[in-house]
Amino acid sequence: MKPIKTLFAVVPAAALSLGITTLAAVNGVHAESHADMAEHGTMHVTKSPTCGCCGAWVELAREEGYEVEVTNTGAITLAKQEHDVPGTLWACHTAVIDGYVVEGHVPFEAIAKLLKERPAIDGIAVAGMPAGSPGMGNDPAARYDVIAFGGEAGEGEVFFRAGS
Repeated sequence: MKPIKTLFAVVPAAALSLGITTLAAVNGVHAESHADMAEHGTMHVTKSPTCGCCGAWVELAREEGYEVEVTNTGAITLAKQEHDVPGTLWACHTAVIDGYVVEGHVPFEAIAKLLKERPAIDGIAVAGMPAGSPGMGNDPAARYDVIAFGGEAGEGEVFFRAGS
């Protein structure tokens, strides 16, 4: 075989092999760094069946290592009321994990902090749908507050500042 034909035959196969190896290494590190998230049990997410940003947040939660169970409903406000989420903190989906409520597009660093520190609160929330939050563009530089509510936090206090 001529050298140029050999080059065209070998280079694509080598590039593919290197790409698959690199992808596996990156995913392996990501999964190992978040393996302890499954120790907190299943995250139950209640959302609208047609909400794309909520679906994106759920997929990001799975990528972070959370085991996620989804309930799609047209009556999402019932989940917020059932978990005593203050009306000023409502967002598009409501999750529950390890006894805590997680309302809206909360960044996963805030959830990890919540589960590690285990404060005497009912939950954390990101009101509305801030641009750049997980599921809403997922921009690590986006700035917004995560608010704790219930228990020692009362109606709400800053728990985590995203983007700082």
